[in-house]
Amino acid sequence: MTPLWWLALAGTLLLATSFLSGWIHRGPVTTFAIYLVVGVLIGPGVFALTKLPLSREHIHWLHVATEAALVVSLFVTGLKLRLPLRDRGWLMALRLALPAMVLTAAGVAAVACLGLGWPFAAALAVAAVVSPTDPVLASLVSVDDARDDDPLRVALSGEAGLNDGTALPLLFLALALMEPGAEVSGVLAHWFTLDVLWELAGGLALGLLGGWGLGYVGTHLRYTARDVAPSDFLALGIMVVVYAASQLLEVSGFLAAFAAGAGLRRVELSVSEGRDDRKPNEAVERETPAEMRVNPNERSQASVDHPSQTVGWVVSDALSFGETVERLIAVALVLAVGITVIPQASWEGVLVAAVLLVVIRPLSTWIATIGCRVPWQRRLLIGWFGIRGLGSLNYMAFAVMHGLKGVSVPAFESVVLTVVAVSIVIHGVSVTPLMQWRERAIEAAKQRGTIDTVRNG
Repeated sequence: MTPLWWLALAGTLLLATSFLSGWIHRGPVTTFAIYLVVGVLIGPGVFALTKLPLSREHIHWLHVATEAALVVSLFVTGLKLRLPLRDRGWLMALRLALPAMVLTAAGVAAVACLGLGWPFAAALAVAAVVSPTDPVLASLVSVDDARDDDPLRVALSGEAGLNDGTALPLLFLALALMEPGAEVSGVLAHWFTLDVLWELAGGLALGLLGGWGLGYVGTHLRYTARDVAPSDFLALGIMVVVYAASQLLEVSGFLAAFAAGAGLRRVELSVSEGRDDRKPNEAVERETPAEMRVNPNERSQASVDHPSQTVGWVVSDALSFGETVERLIAVALVLAVGITVIPQASWEGVLVAAVLLVVIRPLSTWIATIGCRVPWQRRLLIGWFGIRGLGSLNYMAFAVMHGLKGVSVPAFESVVLTVVAVSIVIHGVSVTPLMQWRERAIEAAKQRGTIDTVRNG
């Protein structure tokens, strides 16, 4: 396909999904599933209009594109989570991003070892790649905006924000074990101290401090100058600086991006309504977010009388800019998955996808949430809504670029692409009916006066 045909296709798809967005949102098929099907149709599996190379020499483009999409998406996810630091929503997210993710990886590794006959290191690698959930493609079950305190959405958003970083050390471990002559004791010591402790703790600390510090300085200077000009570049600058610093310090860039969004949100919380003297857990945490109190259509006539107005503009611009960028990149990458999945699809990938999504993921989240006083219905939904997407593609590209041993690259890519495609389809079909069922159950509980039991467990 020529560049002109690509432009025509992109424009047609954007217009079609925009025109039909009302029906799509109420129906059983998501926008991303539509782009996946279109990719399948134009790919070599059907009409063969185009193809995309995924060999070791050509896969760098996929790693760069998914990295950019994830950094932006994770920053936006952290910015939307307007939770007190002691809110139990963070604890639930940690349960899902750590013990549930480790259990999921262990289950997939067992399937790859016993079911596919792969060596342990290769099995661990594919398990690490398909374990993290996606912050981009799960838009229908993630937090809508900073006012959204739905515990289901908060848990899934927090998990997606954290586990792209917490799963990466498992891939590092798998690649280290593949090296010839690797001593397990030495590998484990290096892995635990640097790839686990330093990477994870350093990424979170850098992101929180960077997002809060740069956000505070930026909003303070803009308030001093009474500046209401668009602040997209401030948000972009925070993302880029924090991510670049994470690479220089060799800490988790994904966790740093997520924590930077959460750090910028702490700036908004600290200046809202001029209540800087309040204690962190008081009612200011539940007040209207600053971005909801500014009107982008009245920017030219707006006056800045309080720092909360400035931070409102900054957060509003950051959310608008970030969501647009992540959607555009995600659409392109899902289209790419559709183009490549049919020639790469395999029954081995279908086996891994079925066991992962139907058995391993639900069982792992159920075990990880034991004792947290969450209704069983919500635990089941959390277990089901574990969509795989751009994080898995990024991990796959990273693994291929850094060398795989014990399994062929096509076989490895086949399993990952099949899992991602199956997840996009089955989660896309099921998300709207299940969320509608949940809303009906909540409404019925309201009428019975048992809403606290349903929503808060």
